[in-house]
Amino acid sequence: MTSPNEPPQHGHDFEPQDAVEAVVPAIPIVLPMVGAALIFLLAFIAVYMA
Repeated sequence: MTSPNEPPQHGHDFEPQDAVEAVVPAIPIVLPMVGAALIFLLAFIAVYMA
């Protein structure tokens, strides 16, 4: 018998994964690449305008 505070068990332990938790492991790889691309584009615009 389960206590009233526990969710009912339906034969599997599947919990939906939060979208933020799915993205967090990729941040150390993606963030520097996006930063480098942004700096490159800003430098290209500065050279083009000069």
